[in-house]
Amino acid sequence: MLRLRLKRGGRKRKPIYRIVVMNNTTKRDGKTIDEVGFYNPITKQIRLNVTKVLMRLNQGVQPTNTVRRLLVEVGIILY
Repeated sequence: MLRLRLKRGGRKRKPIYRIVVMNNTTKRDGKTIDEVGFYNPITKQIRLNVTKVLMRLNQGVQPTNTVRRLLVEVGIILY
């Protein structure tokens, strides 16, 4: 099953996350299928490619709880 998940980057105590499409059995920083956005929890900055996100959601990709919260915050989906 494909999921919209966060992939961690950055350095110690300064995380940066990429919002990616991955298989749910893949490790957190494993191979991705598609990258659809970016999230910086320190500055609360969220950048998304809305067309890619909507396309993936229409294909049946399920977001994780954290990614769902980010999508609600941006206004792409309603909770």
